[in-house]
Amino acid sequence: MQPQLPPCTHVPSPYTGPSKTEVLALRQHHCNPAIFTYYQEPLMIVEGHLQYLFDETGRRYLDLFAGIVTVSCGHSHPRVVARACEQLGRLQHTTTIYLHPLFGEFARQLTAKLPPELEVAYFTNSGSEANDLALTMARLYTGHHDVVALRNGYHGGISSMMGVTALHTWKYPLPQGAGVHHSVCPDPYRSPFAGSPAEIARLSAADLEQTIRYSTPGRIAAFIAEPIQGVGGTTSAPPDYYRLAYEVVRRHGGLCIADEVQTGFGRTGDHYWGFENFGVVPDIVTMAKGIGNGAPLAAVVTRREIAQTLAQRLHFNTFGGNPVSMAQGLAVLEVIEEEGLQENARVVGGHFKAGLEQLRAKHPLVGDVRGRGLMLGLELVLDRGTKEPAPAQTAWLWEYARQQGVLTGKGGLHGNVLRLKPPLCVTRQDVDFALEVFDGGLAELGRRAMG
Repeated sequence: MQPQLPPCTHVPSPYTGPSKTEVLALRQHHCNPAIFTYYQEPLMIVEGHLQYLFDETGRRYLDLFAGIVTVSCGHSHPRVVARACEQLGRLQHTTTIYLHPLFGEFARQLTAKLPPELEVAYFTNSGSEANDLALTMARLYTGHHDVVALRNGYHGGISSMMGVTALHTWKYPLPQGAGVHHSVCPDPYRSPFAGSPAEIARLSAADLEQTIRYSTPGRIAAFIAEPIQGVGGTTSAPPDYYRLAYEVVRRHGGLCIADEVQTGFGRTGDHYWGFENFGVVPDIVTMAKGIGNGAPLAAVVTRREIAQTLAQRLHFNTFGGNPVSMAQGLAVLEVIEEEGLQENARVVGGHFKAGLEQLRAKHPLVGDVRGRGLMLGLELVLDRGTKEPAPAQTAWLWEYARQQGVLTGKGGLHGNVLRLKPPLCVTRQDVDFALEVFDGGLAELGRRAMG
Protein backbone atom coordinates (compact mmCIF):
# COMPACT_ATOMS: atom_id res chain seq x y z
CA MET A 1 0.00 0.00 0.00
CA GLN A 2 1.28 3.46 -0.89
CA PRO A 3 2.48 5.54 2.08
CA GLN A 4 0.14 8.34 3.10
CA LEU A 5 1.05 11.80 4.38
CA PRO A 6 -0.12 12.49 7.93
CA PRO A 7 -3.42 14.42 8.10
CA CYS A 8 -3.29 18.21 7.84
CA THR A 9 -6.14 20.62 8.63
CA HIS A 10 -4.76 23.43 6.50
CA VAL A 11 -6.65 23.91 3.23
CA PRO A 12 -4.68 25.85 0.61
CA SER A 13 -6.36 28.71 -1.20
CA PRO A 14 -7.46 27.92 -4.78
CA TYR A 15 -4.72 28.90 -7.19
CA THR A 16 -5.91 31.24 -9.95
CA GLY A 17 -2.63 32.45 -11.42
CA PRO A 18 -0.82 31.56 -14.65
CA SER A 19 -0.27 27.90 -15.45
CA LYS A 20 2.98 26.12 -14.70
CA THR A 21 3.70 26.04 -18.43
CA GLU A 22 3.30 29.81 -18.64
CA VAL A 23 5.41 30.40 -15.53
CA LEU A 24 8.18 28.18 -16.88
CA ALA A 25 8.10 29.92 -20.27
CA LEU A 26 8.34 33.36 -18.65
CA ARG A 27 11.27 32.24 -16.56
CA GLN A 28 13.11 30.66 -19.47
CA HIS A 29 12.62 33.74 -21.64
CA HIS A 30 13.27 36.56 -19.17
CA CYS A 31 15.44 35.13 -16.36
CA ASN A 32 19.12 34.29 -16.32
CA PRO A 33 19.63 30.69 -17.54
CA ALA A 34 21.91 29.99 -14.55
CA ILE A 35 18.78 29.89 -12.35
CA PHE A 36 17.98 26.18 -12.41
CA THR A 37 15.04 24.18 -11.12
CA TYR A 38 14.93 20.93 -9.19
CA TYR A 39 13.50 17.71 -10.64
CA GLN A 40 13.00 16.48 -14.21
CA GLU A 41 9.49 17.93 -14.10
CA PRO A 42 9.87 21.35 -12.41
CA LEU A 43 7.79 21.76 -9.27
CA MET A 44 5.74 24.94 -8.85
CA ILE A 45 5.09 25.88 -5.22
CA VAL A 46 2.39 28.47 -4.51
CA GLU A 47 1.65 28.07 -0.78
CA GLY A 48 3.23 26.79 2.40
CA HIS A 49 2.04 25.83 5.87
CA LEU A 50 4.59 24.86 8.53
CA GLN A 51 6.32 21.66 7.32
CA TYR A 52 4.19 21.36 4.17
CA LEU A 53 4.25 22.91 0.70
CA PHE A 54 1.45 23.01 -1.88
CA ASP A 55 1.70 23.13 -5.66
CA GLU A 56 -0.71 24.89 -8.02
CA THR A 57 -3.03 21.86 -8.05
CA GLY A 58 -3.33 21.85 -4.26
CA ARG A 59 -1.17 18.74 -3.85
CA ARG A 60 0.65 18.67 -0.51
CA TYR A 61 4.32 17.79 -0.06
CA LEU A 62 6.37 17.13 3.06
CA ASP A 63 9.31 19.53 2.89
CA LEU A 64 12.46 17.81 4.14
CA PHE A 65 14.70 20.43 2.56
CA ALA A 66 13.32 23.60 4.15
CA GLY A 67 16.38 24.20 6.30
CA ILE A 68 18.32 25.17 3.23
CA VAL A 69 15.67 27.65 2.13
CA THR A 70 15.75 29.48 5.43
CA VAL A 71 12.86 28.00 7.39
CA SER A 72 13.17 27.26 11.13
CA CYS A 73 9.65 27.68 12.44
CA GLY A 74 7.85 26.39 9.37
CA HIS A 75 6.46 27.93 6.21
CA SER A 76 4.19 30.92 6.82
CA HIS A 77 4.26 30.52 10.59
CA PRO A 78 1.37 32.70 11.90
CA ARG A 79 3.44 34.48 14.56
CA VAL A 80 6.27 35.29 12.18
CA VAL A 81 3.92 36.44 9.42
CA ALA A 82 1.95 38.67 11.80
CA ARG A 83 5.09 40.38 13.15
CA ALA A 84 6.47 41.03 9.67
CA CYS A 85 3.14 42.37 8.37
CA GLU A 86 2.69 44.61 11.40
CA GLN A 87 6.13 46.15 10.92
CA LEU A 88 5.67 46.41 7.15
CA GLY A 89 2.58 48.54 7.73
CA ARG A 90 4.45 50.89 10.07
CA LEU A 91 7.93 51.30 8.54
CA GLN A 92 9.44 49.15 5.84
CA HIS A 93 12.92 50.56 5.55
CA THR A 94 15.56 52.62 7.29
CA THR A 95 19.32 52.28 7.00
CA THR A 96 21.78 51.77 9.84
CA ILE A 97 22.57 55.51 9.92
CA TYR A 98 19.29 56.07 11.85
CA LEU A 99 18.15 54.62 15.14
CA HIS A 100 15.36 52.06 15.24
CA PRO A 101 14.33 50.19 18.43
CA LEU A 102 14.23 46.71 16.86
CA PHE A 103 17.82 46.86 15.62
CA GLY A 104 19.48 46.90 19.02
CA GLU A 105 16.84 44.68 20.59
CA PHE A 106 17.37 41.90 18.10
CA ALA A 107 21.15 42.19 18.55
CA ARG A 108 20.67 41.92 22.33
CA GLN A 109 18.49 38.84 22.14
CA LEU A 110 20.61 37.17 19.48
CA THR A 111 23.93 37.62 21.27
CA ALA A 112 22.34 36.33 24.49
CA LYS A 113 22.14 32.94 22.74
CA LEU A 114 25.94 32.85 22.30
CA PRO A 115 28.91 32.58 24.67
CA PRO A 116 29.33 35.88 26.57
CA GLU A 117 32.53 36.94 24.79
CA LEU A 118 30.64 36.95 21.45
CA GLU A 119 28.80 40.13 22.29
CA VAL A 120 28.30 42.34 19.21
CA ALA A 121 26.36 41.70 15.99
CA TYR A 122 26.39 43.11 12.49
CA PHE A 123 23.36 42.37 10.29
CA THR A 124 23.58 41.63 6.58
CA ASN A 125 21.24 40.28 3.91
CA SER A 126 22.74 36.86 3.17
CA GLY A 127 25.14 34.23 4.39
CA SER A 128 27.52 35.02 1.54
CA GLU A 129 27.67 38.64 2.66
CA ALA A 130 28.08 37.63 6.29
CA ASN A 131 31.02 35.33 5.50
CA ASP A 132 32.65 37.98 3.34
CA LEU A 133 32.37 40.51 6.18
CA ALA A 134 33.74 37.98 8.69
CA LEU A 135 36.86 37.51 6.58
CA THR A 136 37.22 41.28 6.27
CA MET A 137 37.12 41.65 10.05
CA ALA A 138 39.61 38.80 10.52
CA ARG A 139 42.06 40.32 8.06
CA LEU A 140 41.78 43.76 9.62
CA TYR A 141 42.18 42.41 13.15
CA THR A 142 45.12 40.08 12.52
CA GLY A 143 46.90 42.13 9.88
CA HIS A 144 47.20 38.95 7.80
CA HIS A 145 45.51 38.01 4.54
CA ASP A 146 45.55 34.23 4.07
CA VAL A 147 42.48 32.10 4.82
CA VAL A 148 42.19 28.34 5.22
CA ALA A 149 38.91 26.49 4.64
CA LEU A 150 38.01 22.82 4.48
CA ARG A 151 37.77 20.81 1.30
CA ASN A 152 34.18 19.96 0.42
CA GLY A 153 32.95 23.14 2.17
CA TYR A 154 30.55 25.77 0.89
CA HIS A 155 30.51 29.38 2.08
CA GLY A 156 28.51 31.39 -0.44
CA GLY A 157 27.85 32.47 -4.00
CA ILE A 158 29.60 35.83 -4.30
CA SER A 159 33.00 35.92 -5.98
CA SER A 160 35.03 36.33 -2.78
CA MET A 161 33.36 33.31 -1.18
CA MET A 162 33.58 31.12 -4.28
CA GLY A 163 37.33 31.15 -3.73
CA VAL A 164 36.82 29.89 -0.18
CA THR A 165 34.28 27.29 -1.29
CA ALA A 166 35.96 24.02 -2.25
CA LEU A 167 33.15 22.36 -4.21
CA HIS A 168 34.04 22.76 -7.90
CA THR A 169 30.40 22.66 -9.00
CA TRP A 170 29.85 26.01 -7.27
CA LYS A 171 32.85 27.73 -8.88
CA TYR A 172 33.31 29.47 -12.20
CA PRO A 173 36.54 29.15 -14.23
CA LEU A 174 37.77 32.54 -13.04
CA PRO A 175 40.66 33.55 -10.79
CA GLN A 176 39.54 32.86 -7.22
CA GLY A 177 41.86 35.25 -5.43
CA ALA A 178 45.21 34.74 -3.79
CA GLY A 179 45.65 33.70 -0.21
CA VAL A 180 42.93 31.04 0.03
CA HIS A 181 43.94 27.49 0.90
CA HIS A 182 42.09 24.26 1.64
CA SER A 183 42.81 21.61 4.21
CA VAL A 184 41.59 18.01 4.36
CA CYS A 185 37.93 17.50 5.21
CA PRO A 186 37.85 15.60 8.52
CA ASP A 187 34.79 13.51 7.56
CA PRO A 188 35.60 10.00 8.85
CA TYR A 189 33.61 8.23 6.10
CA ARG A 190 35.70 9.54 3.21
CA SER A 191 38.85 10.72 4.97
CA PRO A 192 42.14 10.05 3.13
CA PHE A 193 43.47 8.96 6.51
CA ALA A 194 42.89 5.56 8.08
CA GLY A 195 42.26 4.82 11.72
CA SER A 196 39.81 5.57 14.49
CA PRO A 197 37.82 8.85 14.57
CA ALA A 198 40.32 10.19 17.12
CA GLU A 199 43.23 9.35 14.83
CA ILE A 200 41.48 10.93 11.84
CA ALA A 201 40.89 14.07 13.92
CA ARG A 202 44.56 14.26 14.86
CA LEU A 203 45.81 13.64 11.32
CA SER A 204 43.35 16.12 9.83
CA ALA A 205 44.45 18.79 12.31
CA ALA A 206 48.07 18.00 11.41
CA ASP A 207 47.19 18.53 7.74
CA LEU A 208 45.69 21.90 8.67
CA GLU A 209 48.93 22.89 10.40
CA GLN A 210 50.95 21.74 7.41
CA THR A 211 48.71 23.81 5.12
CA ILE A 212 49.32 26.89 7.23
CA ARG A 213 53.08 26.33 7.45
CA TYR A 214 53.77 25.54 3.80
CA SER A 215 50.97 27.21 1.83
CA THR A 216 50.76 30.51 3.70
CA PRO A 217 53.44 32.85 5.05
CA GLY A 218 53.07 30.89 8.29
CA ARG A 219 50.49 33.22 9.84
CA ILE A 220 46.89 33.31 8.72
CA ALA A 221 43.95 35.64 9.12
CA ALA A 222 41.29 32.99 9.62
CA PHE A 223 40.14 29.40 9.46
CA ILE A 224 36.51 29.11 8.36
CA ALA A 225 34.46 25.91 8.58
CA GLU A 226 30.89 24.68 8.85
CA PRO A 227 30.41 22.54 11.99
CA ILE A 228 28.48 20.19 9.70
CA GLN A 229 28.97 20.70 5.97
CA GLY A 230 25.62 21.25 4.26
CA VAL A 231 26.05 21.39 0.49
CA GLY A 232 29.03 19.08 0.91
CA GLY A 233 26.70 16.25 1.95
CA THR A 234 26.09 16.67 5.70
CA THR A 235 29.66 15.64 6.40
CA SER A 236 30.96 16.24 9.88
CA ALA A 237 34.11 15.84 11.92
CA PRO A 238 35.19 13.52 14.76
CA PRO A 239 34.53 14.95 18.25
CA ASP A 240 38.13 16.13 18.81
CA TYR A 241 38.76 17.78 15.47
CA TYR A 242 37.63 21.37 16.04
CA ARG A 243 39.36 21.59 19.41
CA LEU A 244 42.63 20.53 17.78
CA ALA A 245 42.06 22.68 14.70
CA TYR A 246 41.29 25.82 16.71
CA GLU A 247 44.45 25.29 18.75
CA VAL A 248 46.50 25.09 15.55
CA VAL A 249 44.93 28.19 14.03
CA ARG A 250 45.35 30.31 17.14
CA ARG A 251 48.94 29.17 17.56
CA HIS A 252 49.62 30.65 14.12
CA GLY A 253 47.87 33.95 14.85
CA GLY A 254 44.57 33.31 13.10
CA LEU A 255 40.93 33.67 14.08
CA CYS A 256 38.41 30.81 14.02
CA ILE A 257 35.14 31.40 12.14
CA ALA A 258 32.15 29.07 12.56
CA ASP A 259 29.82 29.21 9.55
CA GLU A 260 26.48 28.45 11.23
CA VAL A 261 24.38 29.37 8.20
CA GLN A 262 22.88 25.87 8.10
CA THR A 263 23.57 24.45 11.57
CA GLY A 264 22.43 27.29 13.82
CA PHE A 265 19.23 28.01 15.76
CA GLY A 266 18.73 24.63 17.38
CA ARG A 267 18.87 22.52 14.23
CA THR A 268 21.37 20.03 15.65
CA GLY A 269 19.10 19.38 18.64
CA ASP A 270 21.51 18.99 21.53
CA HIS A 271 22.75 22.55 21.18
CA TYR A 272 21.60 25.89 19.80
CA TRP A 273 24.76 26.24 17.68
CA GLY A 274 26.63 23.60 15.74
CA PHE A 275 30.02 24.51 17.20
CA GLU A 276 28.76 23.71 20.70
CA ASN A 277 28.63 20.02 19.75
CA PHE A 278 32.43 20.10 19.60
CA GLY A 279 33.16 22.00 22.81
CA VAL A 280 34.79 25.03 21.17
CA VAL A 281 34.13 28.77 21.09
CA PRO A 282 34.86 30.52 17.77
CA ASP A 283 36.14 34.07 17.46
CA ILE A 284 33.47 34.91 14.87
CA VAL A 285 30.12 33.27 14.12
CA THR A 286 28.20 33.80 10.89
CA MET A 287 24.55 32.89 10.47
CA ALA A 288 21.72 33.17 7.92
CA LYS A 289 18.82 31.07 6.56
CA GLY A 290 17.02 29.95 9.76
CA ILE A 291 17.70 33.30 11.45
CA GLY A 292 14.84 34.98 9.59
CA ASN A 293 12.52 32.14 8.52
CA GLY A 294 12.55 33.39 4.94
CA ALA A 295 13.56 37.01 5.42
CA PRO A 296 16.72 38.31 3.70
CA LEU A 297 18.62 38.32 6.96
CA ALA A 298 22.04 37.20 8.16
CA ALA A 299 24.47 38.22 10.88
CA VAL A 300 28.09 38.26 11.99
CA VAL A 301 28.64 38.01 15.74
CA THR A 302 32.07 38.45 17.28
CA ARG A 303 34.09 39.90 20.14
CA ARG A 304 34.03 43.65 20.58
CA GLU A 305 37.74 44.18 19.90
CA ILE A 306 37.44 42.33 16.58
CA ALA A 307 34.33 44.27 15.56
CA GLN A 308 36.08 47.53 16.44
CA THR A 309 38.34 47.14 13.41
CA LEU A 310 35.47 48.18 11.11
CA ALA A 311 35.18 51.53 12.90
CA GLN A 312 38.43 52.79 11.38
CA ARG A 313 36.43 53.68 8.25
CA LEU A 314 32.84 54.68 7.51
CA HIS A 315 30.74 51.55 7.18
CA PHE A 316 26.98 51.16 6.90
CA ASN A 317 24.52 48.77 5.32
CA THR A 318 21.58 49.96 3.23
CA PHE A 319 19.33 46.96 3.86
CA GLY A 320 21.05 44.95 6.60
CA GLY A 321 19.10 45.35 9.81
CA ASN A 322 15.97 46.77 8.17
CA PRO A 323 12.94 46.94 10.53
CA VAL A 324 10.92 44.19 8.78
CA SER A 325 13.78 41.69 8.94
CA MET A 326 14.46 42.64 12.56
CA ALA A 327 10.81 42.05 13.47
CA GLN A 328 10.83 38.70 11.72
CA GLY A 329 14.11 37.68 13.36
CA LEU A 330 12.77 38.50 16.82
CA ALA A 331 9.63 36.45 16.13
CA VAL A 332 11.78 33.49 15.07
CA LEU A 333 13.72 33.53 18.35
CA GLU A 334 10.46 33.61 20.31
CA VAL A 335 8.86 30.75 18.39
CA ILE A 336 11.93 28.50 18.64
CA GLU A 337 11.89 29.01 22.41
CA GLU A 338 8.15 28.92 23.12
CA GLU A 339 7.37 25.95 20.87
CA GLY A 340 10.37 23.91 22.00
CA LEU A 341 11.71 23.53 18.48
CA GLN A 342 15.27 22.76 19.53
CA GLU A 343 13.99 19.89 21.68
CA ASN A 344 11.82 18.78 18.78
CA ALA A 345 14.92 18.71 16.60
CA ARG A 346 16.65 16.53 19.18
CA VAL A 347 13.78 14.08 19.71
CA VAL A 348 12.34 13.85 16.20
CA GLY A 349 15.80 14.10 14.67
CA GLY A 350 16.97 11.20 16.83
CA HIS A 351 13.97 9.15 15.72
CA PHE A 352 14.68 10.05 12.10
CA LYS A 353 18.33 9.05 12.31
CA ALA A 354 17.48 5.77 14.02
CA GLY A 355 15.05 5.02 11.19
CA LEU A 356 17.70 5.83 8.59
CA GLU A 357 20.11 3.49 10.38
CA GLN A 358 17.50 0.75 10.09
CA LEU A 359 17.34 1.43 6.34
CA ARG A 360 21.11 1.09 6.20
CA ALA A 361 20.91 -2.30 7.90
CA LYS A 362 18.27 -3.39 5.38
CA HIS A 363 19.54 -1.93 2.10
CA PRO A 364 23.18 -2.45 0.94
CA LEU A 365 22.90 0.68 -1.23
CA VAL A 366 23.00 2.88 1.89
CA GLY A 367 26.66 3.43 2.71
CA ASP A 368 26.46 5.99 5.50
CA VAL A 369 23.96 7.76 7.74
CA ARG A 370 25.19 10.92 9.42
CA GLY A 371 24.32 14.25 10.97
CA ARG A 372 22.72 15.56 14.16
CA GLY A 373 19.22 16.58 15.08
CA LEU A 374 17.32 17.66 11.98
CA MET A 375 20.39 18.00 9.77
CA LEU A 376 20.89 14.51 8.38
CA GLY A 377 22.45 12.85 5.36
CA LEU A 378 21.96 9.51 3.60
CA GLU A 379 24.89 8.55 1.36
CA LEU A 380 24.34 5.90 -1.33
CA VAL A 381 27.18 3.73 -2.62
CA LEU A 382 27.43 0.90 -5.12
CA ASP A 383 29.77 -1.07 -2.87
CA ARG A 384 30.25 -0.58 0.86
CA GLY A 385 33.78 -1.92 0.71
CA THR A 386 35.07 0.43 -2.00
CA LYS A 387 32.56 3.21 -1.16
CA GLU A 388 32.05 3.79 -4.89
CA PRO A 389 29.46 6.59 -5.10
CA ALA A 390 26.00 5.89 -6.54
CA PRO A 391 24.90 9.25 -8.03
CA ALA A 392 22.47 7.76 -10.57
CA GLN A 393 20.66 5.75 -7.88
CA THR A 394 20.58 8.81 -5.62
CA ALA A 395 19.03 10.88 -8.40
CA TRP A 396 16.42 8.17 -8.98
CA LEU A 397 15.52 7.96 -5.27
CA TRP A 398 15.35 11.76 -5.08
CA GLU A 399 12.87 11.85 -7.97
CA TYR A 400 10.92 8.90 -6.54
CA ALA A 401 10.54 10.59 -3.17
CA ARG A 402 9.16 13.71 -4.86
CA GLN A 403 6.61 11.59 -6.73
CA GLN A 404 5.53 10.12 -3.39
CA GLY A 405 5.18 13.57 -1.81
CA VAL A 406 8.57 14.01 -0.07
CA LEU A 407 10.94 16.82 -1.04
CA THR A 408 14.61 16.34 -0.19
CA GLY A 409 17.93 17.89 -1.11
CA LYS A 410 20.75 16.25 -3.02
CA GLY A 411 24.42 17.05 -2.61
CA GLY A 412 27.85 15.85 -1.62
CA LEU A 413 31.08 15.87 -3.58
CA HIS A 414 29.76 13.09 -5.84
CA GLY A 415 26.07 14.02 -5.84
CA ASN A 416 25.21 10.82 -3.96
CA VAL A 417 23.81 12.15 -0.68
CA LEU A 418 20.19 12.85 0.18
CA ARG A 419 20.20 15.96 2.37
CA LEU A 420 17.45 16.06 4.98
CA LYS A 421 16.77 19.42 6.67
CA PRO A 422 13.05 19.82 7.43
CA PRO A 423 11.48 22.73 9.31
CA LEU A 424 12.10 22.31 13.03
CA CYS A 425 8.37 21.77 13.56
CA VAL A 426 8.36 18.46 11.65
CA THR A 427 6.64 15.60 13.50
CA ARG A 428 7.40 11.97 14.24
CA GLN A 429 4.50 11.01 11.97
CA ASP A 430 6.02 13.01 9.12
CA VAL A 431 9.34 11.25 9.62
CA ASP A 432 7.69 7.81 9.64
CA PHE A 433 6.01 8.65 6.34
CA ALA A 434 9.32 9.74 4.82
CA LEU A 435 11.08 6.60 6.06
CA GLU A 436 8.39 4.45 4.49
CA VAL A 437 8.87 6.28 1.19
CA PHE A 438 12.65 5.86 1.31
CA ASP A 439 12.27 2.19 2.20
CA GLY A 440 10.04 1.61 -0.82
CA GLY A 441 12.38 3.45 -3.14
CA LEU A 442 15.48 1.64 -1.90
CA ALA A 443 13.70 -1.70 -2.25
CA GLU A 444 12.84 -0.87 -5.86
CA LEU A 445 16.45 0.10 -6.57
CA GLY A 446 17.53 -3.23 -5.06
CA ARG A 447 15.18 -5.14 -7.36
CA ARG A 448 16.47 -3.25 -10.39
CA ALA A 449 20.07 -4.02 -9.46
CA MET A 450 19.25 -7.73 -9.35
CA GLY A 451 17.83 -7.60 -12.87
